Amino acid sequence: MQLEIIFLGTGGSWPTVKRNVSAIAIKRGGEILLFDCGEGTQRQIQKSKLSYMQISKIFITHYHGDHFLGLPGLIQTMQLNDREKPLYIYGPRGLRNLISQILSLGYFTPTYEIVATELNDNCSIKFDGYTIKTLKVDHNVPTLAYSLEEDERPGRFNKEKALELGIPEGPLFSKLQKGKTIEINGKKITPDMILGPKRPGRKIVISGDTRPLEKLVDFAKNADALIHDATFHSELEETAVEYGHSTAKQAAEIAKRANVERLFLTHISPRYMDSKPLEEEARELFANSIVPKDFQSFEIRLKK
Repeated sequence: MQLEIIFLGTGGSWPTVKRNVSAIAIKRGGEILLFDCGEGTQRQIQKSKLSYMQISKIFITHYHGDHFLGLPGLIQTMQLNDREKPLYIYGPRGLRNLISQILSLGYFTPTYEIVATELNDNCSIKFDGYTIKTLKVDHNVPTLAYSLEEDERPGRFNKEKALELGIPEGPLFSKLQKGKTIEINGKKITPDMILGPKRPGRKIVISGDTRPLEKLVDFAKNADALIHDATFHSELEETAVEYGHSTAKQAAEIAKRANVERLFLTHISPRYMDSKPLEEEARELFANSIVPKDFQSFEIRLKK
């Protein structure tokens, strides 16, 4: 199944000519998960290759405007396009009240179900094929980081071993690969007799706005992608601390210690019309660091 990250908004605080505010889509097969929904996100979606009608779940990291003010317009636009499927929205404490206020704006009554779920630190929610986990991070207001972790995959199929055991090629191979026990000439053959060790699925971690946090190292351990707050260059480290953010260098330190595959630097301050210095600073510590542009997409491939 294809897994892709699409950066819809990579800036922080307010929109600029080059960057819209926070919004990250993760497309997994035919499902789209949206992480944060800053002002203008529905416009960004329309300019991308995505369909907002495929969004099944929205995860809000915190309630600063540049992370949620796109919700009212997106929710109403979904209705104008005859959405019928429920929309599930997750976020820190206070989400139910926020959604209630959004749904009372103007003359608007939703005709599809909107389910608001409040999350705490160390939550783990199982969905079909993946789990979403949370971590409370260090910002100036209650903020959650999110991790999407796919289920483990079956081990490699040992065709030679299967043939040795007298299993003919065809449907029985497929059953074993799906974890089902089969029977040949009165003898039961279990998947573990044919398959190698289970293999990990993919893992994507989104830090939300945060100062550098020791717990994030473990939370992001061995992730395929870490999307981390990098609001400032290290020249403004004191400013970053004051406002509850990280520098590009600090994000790279987390990525290196967590042994992630790729680091994506986001929530770039509007002061940086040229983000190259941020990327260069991060790459000095962690070579595979990227400051994505709005609308850039990156496929996360399965490890062999």
